[in-house]
Amino acid sequence: MTLVIGALLAAGVLLTASPWLWPRRADATPAKTERATWRLAAEAGLPGVRPRVIITVCAAVSLLAAAVAWLMLRVPVLAVVAGAAAGAAPVLWLRRRRFALARDRRGLWPDVCDHLIAGVRAGLSLPDAVSDLAGTAPGPLRPAFAAFARDLAASGHFDASAERLKQRLADPVADRIVETLRMARQVGGTELTTVLRALSGSVRADAALRGEVEARQSWIRGAAVLGVVAPWVIVALLSLRPEGARAYTSPEGMLLVAVGGVVSVAAYRLMVRIGRLPQPRRWFG
Repeated sequence: MTLVIGALLAAGVLLTASPWLWPRRADATPAKTERATWRLAAEAGLPGVRPRVIITVCAAVSLLAAAVAWLMLRVPVLAVVAGAAAGAAPVLWLRRRRFALARDRRGLWPDVCDHLIAGVRAGLSLPDAVSDLAGTAPGPLRPAFAAFARDLAASGHFDASAERLKQRLADPVADRIVETLRMARQVGGTELTTVLRALSGSVRADAALRGEVEARQSWIRGAAVLGVVAPWVIVALLSLRPEGARAYTSPEGMLLVAVGGVVSVAAYRLMVRIGRLPQPRRWFG
């Protein structure tokens, strides 16, 4: 009981000092958070999913996991931990999907640049060369360019259609290509093919380097997941026994589980950060 009172006192002091230790940033507003959530869904290939849908799914999964953990283990603190972990699972899945989608697309953009160069050299106008990608671009990218062709045919405004194309693709390399095309459309010039060829070579080199580094560092993510999951599996198995359940429902047991949860999250984030490569930022996205 002394440990619990001490922990509560320390938490109270920390919360009291938190406005000075971690002041709220000016951009940390609900609107910013909602836009970040929507951008995460768009970059994961789900542009039609709204933030409220993601929040609803997180809440539903969290409640379901907490209920199942409570029915199986009858340990309140483990039910809370299971609910918190399950609530974060949809967001982690979206991030993983975004990473996989960006990795798969990384090798497709040089082909897009090559098709654009071929179209421009064949005498096509810039809007027609981009619209032609609806039939010549790699398969996963064709729907976005087909939508661009429909937008352009309906509105006749290249800049607005290109902006919507950026939103559909939601990719840093796509931003670079689209902004290059928009600038060439606005100011003209004869160096578009040279710029696209240089961009294609840069993207190919970056894709090759990232692929090699990610292959060598994949064990870091595996170790992080294993190091986080394994202790909680053991805790769940121990809680199935009556004496284990009584131990984890005691104040000391609840404090141990809470500290273990904080340490697990911190260790996982540290391991992932060690193996993370800097990601290119989007341009005006």
